[in-house]
Amino acid sequence: MSDKLNLDAMSTDELWHLHEEISPILLARVTSQKRELEKRLARLSPETQVEPSDQPGAVSSKGLAHAPRRKYPRVFPKFRNPQVPSETWSGRGKRPRWLSAALKTGRKIEEFVIADAVGSSTRGS
Repeated sequence: MSDKLNLDAMSTDELWHLHEEISPILLARVTSQKRELEKRLARLSPETQVEPSDQPGAVSSKGLAHAPRRKYPRVFPKFRNPQVPSETWSGRGKRPRWLSAALKTGRKIEEFVIADAVGSSTRGS
C-alpha cells in the first residue's frame, strides 16, 4: 500500500473529517467480527450461553458473558457496634473498620456478639 497517509502533516480539521469517515466503517467491521466470534464460541462451548448483541460492552472485559449470579442463603449478622447499633457484621468478608478499631483498643470480639445470633444460623431453614 503505497498510498500511506501522512497524518502528521494533516490539519486538525482534516484529521477530524477522516475520523468521521472511518468511525462508521470501523464500527460495522468490529460488530461483524464480534458476531462471528460469538457464533464460533457458541459452537465450541454450548454450555456457555453468550447472547449475541450489537451493544459494545455487552461482553465482560475477559471476553465471556456473565453467568447469572448464584443465589446464596441470607447471612444474618453476628456482631453489632454498640455505639451505632445499625452497624453489623456477619463475620464474613473483610472486618469492618469499627470492629478493627475496637479490637486495637484491647476489646475482645466476644463483646460484640449479638445475643440472638447464635440461633439465627438455623433460622429460615
